[in-house]
Amino acid sequence: MRAGMLCVGYFRRVRWDDLFDDLEGQLERELHSEAADLRLHEERQRLEKLSLRTRLSNVARSAALGDSLRLRVVLVSGETLALRPTTLGRDWLAADLLDTQNGRVQCVIPLSAIAGVLLTEEQSLISLAVESDATGKLIERVGFPFVLRDLCRRRRTVDLDTRGGVLVGTIDRVARDHLDLAVHPLGTLRRASEVLHYRLVPLWQIHAIRLR
Repeated sequence: MRAGMLCVGYFRRVRWDDLFDDLEGQLERELHSEAADLRLHEERQRLEKLSLRTRLSNVARSAALGDSLRLRVVLVSGETLALRPTTLGRDWLAADLLDTQNGRVQCVIPLSAIAGVLLTEEQSLISLAVESDATGKLIERVGFPFVLRDLCRRRRTVDLDTRGGVLVGTIDRVARDHLDLAVHPLGTLRRASEVLHYRLVPLWQIHAIRLR
């Protein structure tokens, strides 16, 4: 009789042990599942806040110590530019145009004029990286109008790629939401005798600026 009771007690302990093991495994699976759901939720929230500028910045920074970066940018006009980014401002991108026959041509593109950026698989993954908390350069906080005013001060001849076509001339002044362009033939200086007319160009109409 005593042996039978010991045997029953043994099997009861085994069953209880199995039950506790099952409960422990279930709890562990639920905790892992909750942690995975939380990470997924946090990643979705991070991606919701990720801007085009941040993704471009991540790609540009990754190439800083390696080979020269090459990107293809599609403008809202439908034109695709092959370029090498040199500077990324608050709402604009400066770059060297590639595949040109006129030597080195620099351009400035407002981010609002970008319809798409063509990336490799590696560049796409790099662009999703967590944004660096490090303080950026001062130029990264400079807005597009500031760049236009600097071009105005330097009296650079520019090609303005706009929704109405390409305009060649010199920027005379930059106002709050538009600029004054003295339109003159390519290859001439901005002299009163060479100016064909003066054109007011809304800033939101500008797709790209090529520097001559």
